[in-house]
Amino acid sequence: MERTPQDDHRPTASVTSEQLAAIDDEDVLNKMLDNAVEFEERRLIRAALRDLLKKKRDKREQERGSRQQDLRQQGLSKGGAPGTARAPINQLPTTNSRSASSMTTGGKASPAQAAQKCPPSAAPNAKNVKQMLLDWCKAKTEPYEGVDIHNFSSSWKDGIAFCALVHRFFPDAFEYSTLNPHKHRDNFQLAFGTAERLAGCPPLLDPDDLVRMPEPDWKCVYTYIQEFYRCLVEKGLVKTKKRA
Repeated sequence: MERTPQDDHRPTASVTSEQLAAIDDEDVLNKMLDNAVEFEERRLIRAALRDLLKKKRDKREQERGSRQQDLRQQGLSKGGAPGTARAPINQLPTTNSRSASSMTTGGKASPAQAAQKCPPSAAPNAKNVKQMLLDWCKAKTEPYEGVDIHNFSSSWKDGIAFCALVHRFFPDAFEYSTLNPHKHRDNFQLAFGTAERLAGCPPLLDPDDLVRMPEPDWKCVYTYIQEFYRCLVEKGLVKTKKRA
């Protein structure tokens, strides 16, 4: 019987890590994982998936760094950075995204300086909106193991909560069960990179800054979650109630 290209990617008892490393298609590895039944075979495929995701994340980080460098140069030549204001959403107050961008990968400010640059919640109903957004995060991540959101600071320090929230809306983007809560930087990079790629959410938070802090500044996390929420609304993944 004539072999097809797909046959080369079918999991067999003799599959090796070298063969899996040669596959650069995440969908192919996911299908192999679904069809695999042997423990060792599944372990090898999971490891190949993690390596592939890391390579893609590293590539996106390099590309993002280049884009941000170009934007900074353009901003300096024009006397200011391009505006990033979005249309306001009924249930959430408008925030200044550029203030939170002090924590992007281009900045190397100390944790204290980064925290001071995060915008305060100045809207009159900010307290109610903050609680509504926190409740929304709790509801969306409730089914996820290892996530216990009760604030906008310490609950997010290992990056798992960010990953769970992003995974809730983009479940095919990565395999949540493979995440390691001790690899904070990897979790931040995965969550922010996926949110930027699939939701269009700007990278307002920098993993390097976050891992240096004992716990994230709540104003910065709150601002990022607001922006992620707005992007989901714009894509029609979250419905908002219209005011009468």
